[in-house]
Amino acid sequence: MTGGNGGIGLGMAEGIAQAGGSVSVWGRNDDKNAAAVGALSRIAAESRTDPVFTSHVCDVSDEAQVRECMDRTVSEHGRLDGLFANAGRGGTGTPFLELSLDEWRAVMAVNLDGVFLTLREAARVLVEQGSGGSLVAVSSTSAVHGAAGNEAYGTAKTGVNGLVRALAVGLARHRIRVNSLLPGWTITDLASGGYENDVFRTATVKRTPVRRWADPSEFRAVGAFLADPSQTYHTGQEICVDGGYTVF
Repeated sequence: MTGGNGGIGLGMAEGIAQAGGSVSVWGRNDDKNAAAVGALSRIAAESRTDPVFTSHVCDVSDEAQVRECMDRTVSEHGRLDGLFANAGRGGTGTPFLELSLDEWRAVMAVNLDGVFLTLREAARVLVEQGSGGSLVAVSSTSAVHGAAGNEAYGTAKTGVNGLVRALAVGLARHRIRVNSLLPGWTITDLASGGYENDVFRTATVKRTPVRRWADPSEFRAVGAFLADPSQTYHTGQEICVDGGYTVF
């Protein structure tokens, strides 16, 4: 689980832990990684399961780090059954007419290139193992409603959806299913600026039919579902968990 030490990534990892699955948390902050592993271990103990939890410091925009962490993870766990490309960063908020190429590329490096790198390395392992598996990329509702003022972020997340569709077709012969998750407004560190802004929070809540933001724990079930090895016929889909935001 890249970016699995907090927010939606940790929520999905918690769901997998509740279901008895082992998880390797990848994140850039070692202390947060360790705290996430502790939280997963407590959940597993409550669920009376005995999975294995590990963590690695990884910048997903760095190809060498992604390869090294994949090798170490597979070595520690013995095999790979799936990967959630969840790590991401926010946009700069710079007006489009003032947006620099460097700012554009900095967002793309994590939110699109990082997804490509982690999915590619995971796919290589899954194909070599020959027993199928699950690849999941976390996109955004910004790929649906248009992210004016945050064009790099929205474009990267739209690209993620295109990559997922292509991989779902190309990897099906290897029994690898590939799906994307589009979360709505969720209370996370990444979105804290928007949530703490009274005007922005009120506007987004009014547009969301369930009239609130999500808690990361609400992504536990969808994480377990997307990782479930029995779901062999489910691929190429965009799973939107947004409280109805994109249809209102």
